[in-house]
Amino acid sequence: MNARDPAIQRAERQSEVVRALQAALPAHALLWHAEETTPYECDGLTAYRERPLAVALPETEAQVQAVLKACHALDVPVVARGAGTGLSGGAMPHQLGVTLSLAKFNRILKLDPVSRTALVQCGVRNLAISEAAAPHGLYYAPDPSSQIACTIGGNVAENSGGVHCLKYGLTLHNVLKVRGFTIGGEPVEFGSDALDCAGLDLLSVVIGSEGMLAVTTEVTVKLVPKPQLARCIMASFDDVRKAGAAVAAVIAKGIIPAGLEMMDKPMTAAVEDFVHAGYDLTAEAILLCESDGTPEEVDEEIGRMSEVLRSAGATAIAVSRDEEERLRFWSGRKNAFPASGRISPDYMCMDSTIPRKRLADILLAIQQMERKYRLRCANVFHAGDGNLHPLILFDANDADQLHRAELFGAEILETSVAMGGTVTGEHGVGIEKLNSMCVQFSAAENEQMFAVKRAFDAKGLLNPGKVIPTLNRCAEYGKMLVRGGKIAHPDLPRF
Repeated sequence: MNARDPAIQRAERQSEVVRALQAALPAHALLWHAEETTPYECDGLTAYRERPLAVALPETEAQVQAVLKACHALDVPVVARGAGTGLSGGAMPHQLGVTLSLAKFNRILKLDPVSRTALVQCGVRNLAISEAAAPHGLYYAPDPSSQIACTIGGNVAENSGGVHCLKYGLTLHNVLKVRGFTIGGEPVEFGSDALDCAGLDLLSVVIGSEGMLAVTTEVTVKLVPKPQLARCIMASFDDVRKAGAAVAAVIAKGIIPAGLEMMDKPMTAAVEDFVHAGYDLTAEAILLCESDGTPEEVDEEIGRMSEVLRSAGATAIAVSRDEEERLRFWSGRKNAFPASGRISPDYMCMDSTIPRKRLADILLAIQQMERKYRLRCANVFHAGDGNLHPLILFDANDADQLHRAELFGAEILETSVAMGGTVTGEHGVGIEKLNSMCVQFSAAENEQMFAVKRAFDAKGLLNPGKVIPTLNRCAEYGKMLVRGGKIAHPDLPRF
C-alpha cells in the first residue's frame, strides 16, 4: 500500500471531517465507526448502499448551521436524511461525505386552528400532524402510504402526494413556508405565512428539489377541516381496459373524488392475503373511489360515481357501510408495499406518470415486460392523476435478477415518457432514475436544472451525483442502450 491507496485516503479524510464536526456537535450527536454508520447506508431503495464518512445528528438549528459551515469549508458533500423511507435512493450517503440526520427535529412548534396552519420541524412524522390537529377538527391532507413513518422534511424534498392528492393536492399545494439553510450555513426562507411573499417566490423550486438546494429545518403547513363523512366504493372489473376507461370516465363527468386508486390482480392477491380487506380476487383490476364532504354531498357523489362505473363495465360494486369498512377497503392500498415484501425477497417500486387514458396501455405493456425480463410485477396506481407504482419483484442476492429488474424499471419509465408522461410522480429521481432523466430531458434542459443548483450551491456539495444527469452520463447511457439493443422507443428525443 502507498499514501494514495483509496482506503488510506478515506481514513485520512474521515479523521479530518470528524475533527471538524467534533467542534460543532456534542459527542453523542456524531457517529463515524462502521457499526454506527451502517444503519444509514441506504433509504427504502435497498439495492444500493454506501457508508458515509460520518453521520451528524444535530439537535438545534445552530448545530445544523455549524455542521454545514464546517463541511462547506472542507468541500465535503452533505446528504440530508429524514426517516429514510424514500424509494429512489435520494438519501443514500456519499462515500466521502457526511449524512446529516434531522431525526431529532421532531417537534410541532405551533398549531393555529384559527389560521388553519401548523409550524412543524422537519422531522415531524406526516401522520403526527393530523393526530395533533384532530382535536380541532382539522388534518393535513397529503397522505403518502408511508405516512406513519415518513417526515414532513422528506415530503418537502420529494413533493409527496398520497391517495387523496387528486382532490387535495401534493405537498406543494399544502405548504405555505419552508425555512432552512444553504450549504454555506446561510439561513433561507421560501414562501410566507401570507398568500404571497416579497421578492421571487421560490417555494415551488425548493419543494421537490430532493435536498439539492437547501437543508429544510421548519415547515409551515396548511390544515383542512375533516369532512363530516367519507365513503368508499370498491369496483371490480374483468378487464384492465375497462378499469382504465372507468377512471377517465369519472373525471370526464366532472367528478373529482377524494381518492381514486387502481390495483391489478397480482397486487390485490398480495394485499388480501396480508390484511384481508375484502377485495375481489377474481377481478383483473379493482378501483377504490372515495367521496367526502357533507352527508348530502357524499350520497349524491357516490350515486353519480356508481352509475359511471357500472356504465364502464364494473362487474361488482361495493360501497362502504361505515367508517370501519371504509378503512378496511383502504387498508389494502395502504399496505401494498409491505404486502409485496411478504411475497418477494426484494422489490423495486417504480414511480412514473402517464395520461389517465393510457392506464390500460401501460398495464398491458408491463405484462409484456414481465415475460421479456422473466420477473413478476404487481401494480398499484394513483389512478386519478395517472401516477404509477409498479413493484418489480426480484432477489437482490442474484446479480442477474437485479440487472434485469433495473432494465425492467428503465423500460417502464421510458414507455411512460413515450405515452406522454414523466419519469417520476412523487418518489423523486435520486439515483434510481438518473439514466431515465436522459430519456426525458435534453442536454440543454439538464444544464438549465444544473444552473438552478449552482445558484444555491456553487460547489455542488448538497446531495451530489443525484437527480440531474451529467452530459457524459447521458452519452454513456445512450451508447450502452445502442450496444445492447435495449432502446424500446428509438423515436424519443434523447441525449
